[in-house]
Amino acid sequence: QVQLVESGGGLVQAGGSLRLSCAASGRTFSSYAMGWFRQAPGKEREFVAAISRSGSRTYYADSVKGRFTISRDNAKSTVYLQMNSLQPEDTAVYYCAADAAITLHSDGGRYDYWGQGTQVTVSS
Repeated sequence: QVQLVESGGGLVQAGGSLRLSCAASGRTFSSYAMGWFRQAPGKEREFVAAISRSGSRTYYADSVKGRFTISRDNAKSTVYLQMNSLQPEDTAVYYCAADAAITLHSDGGRYDYWGQGTQVTVSS
């Protein structure tokens, strides 16, 4: 089992920045690729970004490429999502997830463990 706890969400004005954190506990963090997803009210869950076990590979949704950066610190069992140039359409609950596979996936169904989510609200 892996437990994931997100933090760092909040209210920010358009053009601002936030950094989300996801702290993991349980099994060895470095054994899992990690992903960030988001879900806005009335919409389906959407892939945001993923990072490989070592952090050497990353993968982004087109909608966030160039604005968001995913990173991880295996010594701290934490994955981060730095979000810059935030827009109102980025408003959502953001979830981190852990995937035991080696390949980076954008399909949430491939992830094994999920956090409870953190709210990000971007005002115009």
